Amino acid sequence: MSKIQVAIIGAGPSGLLLSQLLHTQGIESIVLERHTREYVEARIRAGLLEWGTVDLLNQAGVGARMMREGLAHDGVELAFDCSTHRIDLKALTGQRVMVYGQTELQKDLADARTGSGGCIVWDAKDVAIHDYADRTARVSYTQRGERREVDCDFIAGCDGYHGVTRASVPQHAITLHERIYPFGWLGILADVPPVAAELVYTNNARGFSLCSMRSRTRSRYYLQCALDDDIDSWPDERFWDELRLRLPEKYGSRLITGASIEKSIAPLRSFVAEPMRFGRLFLVGDAAHIVPPTGAKGLNLALADVRVLFEAMVDYYRCGSETLLDEYSSRALARVWKATRFSWWFTSLMHRFSDDTIARKMQLAELQYIGESPAAAAAFAENYVGLRLR
Repeated sequence: MSKIQVAIIGAGPSGLLLSQLLHTQGIESIVLERHTREYVEARIRAGLLEWGTVDLLNQAGVGARMMREGLAHDGVELAFDCSTHRIDLKALTGQRVMVYGQTELQKDLADARTGSGGCIVWDAKDVAIHDYADRTARVSYTQRGERREVDCDFIAGCDGYHGVTRASVPQHAITLHERIYPFGWLGILADVPPVAAELVYTNNARGFSLCSMRSRTRSRYYLQCALDDDIDSWPDERFWDELRLRLPEKYGSRLITGASIEKSIAPLRSFVAEPMRFGRLFLVGDAAHIVPPTGAKGLNLALADVRVLFEAMVDYYRCGSETLLDEYSSRALARVWKATRFSWWFTSLMHRFSDDTIARKMQLAELQYIGESPAAAAAFAENYVGLRLR
């Protein structure tokens, strides 16, 4: 049995970033990932970063390529009722956002940890956590057929919604809040130039759509679809035709199409587990909360959790204080619930829920209000660029 200061379950962006940040402070960690590195890096995920997230990545020393290749955006466009309205994020808040694909961020983090000798166990099987209610904790896993155990001071559960860490908490000790939305997002990735320089969110009678990008030559587009839709019923031609119908004419007429390189349907849910700390075990990111992707909060929330936990662990190892560790759950959840509210509100505003004409008119009235009221636009912008941690 070996001994380490922090055991991190999950080698997605939150797990690797926490390991990297701890490394900068001389705190040793092991990262256990049930999948191979190739599998993790092939997953298509989010692509919009709050500037607080950008700053954190730079603090960790993994932001150089992001700063060279990422696309900084000063605004975002809302399209509705055959019109468009640009929200000037920078003018309203002083903040920008960064477009940089999570796939690229994942590679940057893995390269940084590998390059600095970080201990990452890929393809770790049957990961289990033990004794986390005591003064120390223990994790076990199988590597190349051999069962191994690690004693640790803390366990960080960065293993997502379906991971082992939250599932290891007794049901009586945790409260789960969940809302399932009655539609999904059909997403397509294609090597075509984006239809607009900034993200375009569209409220259309046919359903929601989103035009986003990963670079100046690679686009990511989404359509609201039925939860039971079959991906095979959406050949590329049908997707492009439907997207064009949902876009304002000024964008639909210049949409460049091409063969998809990835296509998938994702369900939407709001989910929060509380508390996020159980003795020496801390839940991080999707292990504790999921938001619909409308407000681009999922990855940013996860990395905000990392910031809070990192600061708490540094305080513990430097000063011997557990005060920030004790405050981790309340500090993280304060931001989580605000972002969950915004993501729910923005999802409710932009998607078609039914044929209820009153509901549709209410959506359009609220969108018009955002376009006409500086105060309403500022409230939207403040939430979109990300509320600051307190």
